[in-house]
Amino acid sequence: MKNKELAESIITHVGGKDNISSLVHCATRLRFVLKDNLKADAESLKKQVGIITVVQSGGQFQVVIGNHVNEVFNDIMELTQLNEQNAAEAPPKNTNILSKLIDLISGIFIPTLVVIVPAGILKGIISLLLVTNVIQDKTPNFNFLWAIADAPFYYLPIILGFCATKKFGGNPFVGMMIGAALVHPDIVGMMGKSLQVTTQLFDVPIKLIPYASSVFPVIIASWFYSILEKSFNQIMHDSFKRFIAPLCGLLITVPLTFAVIGPVVTFLSDIIAYGIIYVYQLNSVIASMILAAFWQVMVIFGIHWGLVPFAMNNLTVSHEDFMLPILLPAVFAQVGAVLAVRLRTKDKQLKTLASSSVLSGIFGVTEPAIYGVNLPLKKPFVIGCISATIGGAIIGYFHTVTYSFGLISIFTFLQIIPTEGVDERFYAALIGTLLSFLIATIVTYFFGIPKEQAQTDNQKTNSTESTTENQANADEVETITVSSPMQGKVIPLNQVNDQTFASELMGKGIAIIPTIGKAVAPEDGEVVSLFRTKHAIGFLTDSGAEILIHIGIDTVKLAGQHFEAHIEAGDKVKKGDLLVSFDIEAIKQAGYEVTTPIIITNSDNYQQVQCIFEQEDIQCGQALLALAKQ
Repeated sequence: MKNKELAESIITHVGGKDNISSLVHCATRLRFVLKDNLKADAESLKKQVGIITVVQSGGQFQVVIGNHVNEVFNDIMELTQLNEQNAAEAPPKNTNILSKLIDLISGIFIPTLVVIVPAGILKGIISLLLVTNVIQDKTPNFNFLWAIADAPFYYLPIILGFCATKKFGGNPFVGMMIGAALVHPDIVGMMGKSLQVTTQLFDVPIKLIPYASSVFPVIIASWFYSILEKSFNQIMHDSFKRFIAPLCGLLITVPLTFAVIGPVVTFLSDIIAYGIIYVYQLNSVIASMILAAFWQVMVIFGIHWGLVPFAMNNLTVSHEDFMLPILLPAVFAQVGAVLAVRLRTKDKQLKTLASSSVLSGIFGVTEPAIYGVNLPLKKPFVIGCISATIGGAIIGYFHTVTYSFGLISIFTFLQIIPTEGVDERFYAALIGTLLSFLIATIVTYFFGIPKEQAQTDNQKTNSTESTTENQANADEVETITVSSPMQGKVIPLNQVNDQTFASELMGKGIAIIPTIGKAVAPEDGEVVSLFRTKHAIGFLTDSGAEILIHIGIDTVKLAGQHFEAHIEAGDKVKKGDLLVSFDIEAIKQAGYEVTTPIIITNSDNYQQVQCIFEQEDIQCGQALLALAKQ
């Protein structure tokens, strides 16, 4: 019942079921594509018990639930009857190409994980059984287990054909048929043990190539078929189009796939795979360090699934993948950081949250650790990212690979065991991951926990009393005042629909929803930087405060449209001088918010950054923030 109540609340706060175009879920998130994002109430959802956070990224409205996301998803599907509708609509037209691509990838690949991940883990278990001589290769025991583990990978075109055709708006069962044709025993039998065989279809020469475990050919074929099906449905009579449209579509798509689509797409996917491998081999250590460091940043924005098809393609082309092992330190470094918080904090609520986050992280789900603990505390998250580079470097140096796909978790260690036995690459992954875990744990324990989180209740009481006593000496603390750079409505930073700003990852501050399209100098100072797109200004006041004025959310995508700069980087300005003007209505019509975070990027230099404006509507030049010097 709790899940059902949560599902009802989520439906209400995303704008009702009529506002939902499509919905999929991954390990922890509900991924909505909404018809109108402005109808969704992200702030109310964030306050809802059972929801970790809300992220808007990649053209999706992502609600982070946690490990019980599947139950909530099923309840939403039942309440909205989305499964009875064509829930494969594309993102809104005003979303950019990257957002559409991320939505497409997640919509196709995330549903496949329910069979791909368990199969990958089972392959790892089989490797362990072979190494320990519990079973022998090519025996009945091995063959039965291998059939279970390998079936989802061998018949991956069938699974992807269903998901891709559904995503593209066609009949998903016809997509399965396209995938099945690619791996049909008669076609495979024609090839024998050859990698390529030339044959004919009605005197048209066709080059047969293996499609078992392939990724991209069936996706492109499903896209092409979906276009044909929609066209046939428009011109055919209702009395026979249900069966004749798929028939005509198949008779065109499948031969064309064998003759053109398959060979061309396979050739291009091979180039992509070899290109990725080439870049990796240029300097595997540096490449691995970069990927390990930024993986969890990608998780924050929900765009990490963009690597899934490339990892799968590597496994198809080379039967091994180097990217997945590199992510082990990235995952377990965050686990180590949250474990340190759990060991050090005296806050009972935080300790409980950290305990559950450690368990989830071990099994590959790091969102509870990131959103619930590490990111709000800032330092544990950063320490985790930096620690991951150490393990990433070790794994990259020894070129560790995995032999099957799966979520990055403790089970991944099984998937990097070669069938011939444990080697140095396995030990490199083990040592690299353990080292990142230990560094993150130790450094976070001693340097990453705020003092107030590490205090006992008695210490907190004494600290509170001491603070009360020191308030009488508040006049002795030097305070800098920063004025408002624009006119509008003042809102707390945590209400900004961007997790990077709302989590204070870039610094403390405030946000303003402008009513007039002008940003002026908040104090006397220097324009340190002006972004090429003119939407963001870096400002240094004469008193030493470093300020970022970021006009709008995701407005970088406008590439400078609707913005006009009146200054250049390096200009000395006076308080009230016009910096940038912008067209509020044009920006809104383009589909972007004008909410403007005002960030003190050197917040660590101050004891306190506090909003001192007590009303809602503010004018340019009115005192906005007080910065107490340390």
